[in-house]
Amino acid sequence: MSTPTNALTAVQIAAGVRSGQLKAVDVLEQHLARIDTREGEIHAFNLVLADQARAAAAAIDAAVAAGNDPGPLAGVPVALKDNMCTHGVPTTCSSKILDGWKPPYDATVVSRLNAAGAVTVGKTNLDEFAMGSSTENSAFGPTRNPHDITRVPGGSSGGSAAAVAAGFASVSLGSDTGGSIRQPAALCGVVGVKPTYGYVSRYGLVAFASSLDQIGPFTNTVQDSALLLDVIGGHDPMDSTSIPAAQPSLMAALDQGVEGLRVGRITDLPEGADPDVVERLEAAFDALRAAGATIVDVQVPAFSYGLTAYYLIAPAEASSNLARYDGVRYGLRVNAADTNAMYGVTRAAGFGEEVKRRIMLGTYALSAGYYDAYYGKALKVRRMIADDFDRAYQQADVLLTPTSPTVAFPFGAKGDNPFAMYLCDVYTIPTNLAGHPGMSVPFGTGAGGLPVGVQILAGTLGEPQMFRAGAALERAMGAAK
Repeated sequence: MSTPTNALTAVQIAAGVRSGQLKAVDVLEQHLARIDTREGEIHAFNLVLADQARAAAAAIDAAVAAGNDPGPLAGVPVALKDNMCTHGVPTTCSSKILDGWKPPYDATVVSRLNAAGAVTVGKTNLDEFAMGSSTENSAFGPTRNPHDITRVPGGSSGGSAAAVAAGFASVSLGSDTGGSIRQPAALCGVVGVKPTYGYVSRYGLVAFASSLDQIGPFTNTVQDSALLLDVIGGHDPMDSTSIPAAQPSLMAALDQGVEGLRVGRITDLPEGADPDVVERLEAAFDALRAAGATIVDVQVPAFSYGLTAYYLIAPAEASSNLARYDGVRYGLRVNAADTNAMYGVTRAAGFGEEVKRRIMLGTYALSAGYYDAYYGKALKVRRMIADDFDRAYQQADVLLTPTSPTVAFPFGAKGDNPFAMYLCDVYTIPTNLAGHPGMSVPFGTGAGGLPVGVQILAGTLGEPQMFRAGAALERAMGAAK
C-alpha cells in the first residue's frame, strides 16, 4: 500500500476499503505499528485489542471480496473510552472498583460502530469515572500528550484524544459531562464534539452524572466527526432520554458555508484565558467574518455561574450513581467482618481520591437540611443558564469561545489545587448544563507551539450550523498553511 493510512481521513479509509482499493487488515496493521512504537510513552490505552481487531478487519475484507458493503466506517480503526460497555471485554472506568468486570452486553454506540464496519483497536484511559480534566486521576497511571509528553492531554477523555492525536486510531469516542471531550480535543489538537443531550444514546455508558453525560467523537477532521455522529446518533429505545426524532445528515451540512451565519461574541464571558488563546479566538472570528459570517455581540449573564452549579449537580448525581459499587454485585470486593464493613473497605480501596471527594460533596449537597440550600438552588441556576443561552441564540446561530483557558499544562501543575483544575472547564461546563451541543476545532498554536482549540456552541439540535462553522474554520486553517 503506497499511501500511509495516517495521512488518510476516516472518510478516505472507509471509501478505500469499501471500493477494494485499501485492505482493512493493512490499515489496521499500520495503526497497530504506531501503537507498538509510542504507546509505552503515551499510555493512551488501558487495553489494546489487537487479536480481536485483526479478526474484525479480516472479516471486513472478506465481505468486500464477496461483493458486500461493510458499512460507512468500513475498516476505520476506532478507540473507545473505557467507560463504554463492550461485551466480554473488561470495562474499568480506570478504577480499581471495577476490577475483573466484563459487561454482558455492548453499549448502543459500540453496536452501531460494529454494524458500520469500524474496527475497535482498544479501550482508552480516562480520569477515574470520568472525573477530572487531565487524565492524571486514573488508577492505571496518567496519559501523556503526544505533542509534549511532559504535559497532560486534558481530561477526562485524555486517552481517546491522545489515541487520535498520536495516530493510534483514526477516530475515537469519549464522553463529555462538563467538557471531557472538548477540553482534551483542544489540548491534543484534534476535533472533539459534544452533541445535544439525547442526540447519542447513553445505553451502555457507565454513568457519572446522568443528566449531563453525552458520548461524542474525537477525529482529525470536522468531516470525520460528522460521519461518526451520523453513524452513532439517532433514537435508541433503550435510552429513555434519547431524542425520538430522526436527525439530519451532518455530512450534508459541511459544504453549505457560513454566508449569512450569525456568529455570537459573548461580551460578558468570564475572563481568565491566556493571551495566546484569546489571540487565536480573535483570529477565528476574523476567519468566519472573511468567509461571509456576521459577527454579533450577545450576552449570557449566567455563564459565569456554570462552574458553581455544575460542582453541586454533577457530584450529587455521581453520589447516587456510584452507590451501586458496593462489592456485592460486580467488581472489587474486600472481605470484612460484616456487610456494612465490607461496603466501607471495598469503596475505600476501590475509589480514588478525586472520586471520593466528589461523592462526599454530592452526598452533602443532597443531605437533609442542605438539599434546598445547595442542590435545589443549583438546579435553578441551571435553568437560568439555559434561558440565557436561549436568548442569545435568538440573536446568533452559533457562539464562539475558547475551549480551554490554556494550552496543555505540565503534569502536577494543578493536582494539589482542585479548584484550579476545575477552572479548566469554565468555558465548556455551561453548555452541558443547558443540554446544548458544542465542538472544539483546532485553530493554530499558542505557547510552546502547543495546540489551541476554538469552541463553537449552538442551541438545541443546532449541530448543522455548528458543523458549518467548524468546517469553515478548518478551511481557513488549511488555506493559511
